[in-house]
Amino acid sequence: MDSEEYLVNRPDLGDRTEVQAGEFYPVVGVGPHPLPWPTGEQYDPEYLENGDKRNILDQYRYWSVAAIVKELDKRRHPLHIAIENWQHDLNIGSIVRTANAFNAQGVHIIGKRDWNKRGAMVTDKYLHLHHHPTPQDFANWAKENNVPIIGIDNVEGSKELETAKLPNPCALLFGQEGPGLSDAAIAMCEVTYAIRQYGSTRSMNASAAGAIAMYAWAMQHLKH
Repeated sequence: MDSEEYLVNRPDLGDRTEVQAGEFYPVVGVGPHPLPWPTGEQYDPEYLENGDKRNILDQYRYWSVAAIVKELDKRRHPLHIAIENWQHDLNIGSIVRTANAFNAQGVHIIGKRDWNKRGAMVTDKYLHLHHHPTPQDFANWAKENNVPIIGIDNVEGSKELETAKLPNPCALLFGQEGPGLSDAAIAMCEVTYAIRQYGSTRSMNASAAGAIAMYAWAMQHLKH
């Protein structure tokens, strides 16, 4: 089964394949597993029979989605990623994909429930997603769970991310490409940080800022 034939079981993606759901890459993965098949509840018979073309680590080849999520849950990091979603921004999917790379505890979509999944490359299937209709709803969740909200945006009054001591646990909050964080979102942040820039552009891509901020948190709190 090649990448064009591998259909993702996701109604919201229609009939697109995992490769078509995001960026274009050479075919990855492995073909059908030779007999005898390995035993264990983590294995998915469909992948064993037809091959596994998903963009996942080799250690998870032929595993079911549920088994991978169960394994990742054993070592989730106390990092939450929150994103405002008012305009179906393409960057949201890329931020979600980066959250998967850092094995974030949860991803929070604020605003519209339907978000642009193209850049996620189906990595959201392995994360725990939460929806909050308004910034205040997310603020209430954060307060109930004792998770400080840290805004990432170059708004007036922002401090430099390079010298920040990020809390653990933590929720990094990102705005949309262009307008950035809404006033309501800024108001609920304990502090906002901006990434130092050295060129002529006023701001960098939202997904790039997300990756930098997550990496900054990881460098402070994860073992290397």
